[in-house]
Amino acid sequence: MTSPMQGDDHGGGPAEPFIPATRTCATDRVHERLLREVPGYAERRATCENQAWRAERGAGTAGRAGVTTIPVVVHVVHRTDEENISEEQIASQLETLNADFRNLNLDGGTVPAPFAGLRGDARVGFELATTDPAGNPSDGITRTRTTVEGFTDDDAVKAAATGGADAWPADHYLNVWVAQLAAGLLGYAQFPGGPDATDGVVITHTACGSTGTATAPFNLGRTATHEVGHWLNLRHIWGDDGTGCHGTDFVDDTPNQGGPNTGKPLFPVISCNNAPDGDLFMNYMDYVDDDSMMMFTHGQVTRMQVALEGMRPTIGTVSPVDEVSLRQPTGPPQPPCAARGAGRPPGP
Repeated sequence: MTSPMQGDDHGGGPAEPFIPATRTCATDRVHERLLREVPGYAERRATCENQAWRAERGAGTAGRAGVTTIPVVVHVVHRTDEENISEEQIASQLETLNADFRNLNLDGGTVPAPFAGLRGDARVGFELATTDPAGNPSDGITRTRTTVEGFTDDDAVKAAATGGADAWPADHYLNVWVAQLAAGLLGYAQFPGGPDATDGVVITHTACGSTGTATAPFNLGRTATHEVGHWLNLRHIWGDDGTGCHGTDFVDDTPNQGGPNTGKPLFPVISCNNAPDGDLFMNYMDYVDDDSMMMFTHGQVTRMQVALEGMRPTIGTVSPVDEVSLRQPTGPPQPPCAARGAGRPPGP
């Protein structure tokens, strides 16, 4: 498990990490691997998708009523001193997650007018854990020295036996592993329904937060926003069907889209006969640069809330929505886009 890196491997001279030029996420590959290898995973995924399908059509629970605050443990797995990121860098990542998931991100006001009314508050917040699994005081950060130059999507970073750090109990904590990833990988997540020992999200240290080693164009903390979206059951917005127009993210208010957008697109980007407004490329679940993604939709919020209520029922504490901090979407309400896959519940 190596990546193109230079310099001394134990901190004598800082290593120069490989910086991806375009967003890469391995969540879909991890999902396919778990379907093949983990008994019961396909059935749990089907249950999760059926819960979402029913809720989106008014036939089931719509999720939690208030704001869920989730305790986070950040596992910093580092080979060099540079990879051993600072508390300040971790704090900047939590700040981004809280702004993005509460629809309080300042750049949200730049969403093109045809899509502005779709912006949704996910009603999810994040804070570093204050106690460890044994009940002892904690700052919510673990630090593990490793000899691995670059981790892949094989989950080795999630176990001490393979050079990483063991997960804290997934029913009470969101596990976030931050390490040097290989082959240009920015991150990946595990959908609800996977094994507890590997549940959580993984991001490369150069895409964590907005300071320290965070490096453009992935230096605003949006990689974690994207991956936590997966952890709460969101799919890639184009439906993971390559560049075709037949995939679906199972969300009715996201336009049909022909493959991922990358870089910094200019509105509109037309695909799959979705003119005049085109792709919702500024969505957190596309592949654009950090400074070009800035919203979840109301349909995505429903899907995340159902995942919390149905498949992650014991995680987080719920409090009433703070009406002062709740940012209402700007612009006139928009009708939902044509539903994709609306006639049947999705499979795993």
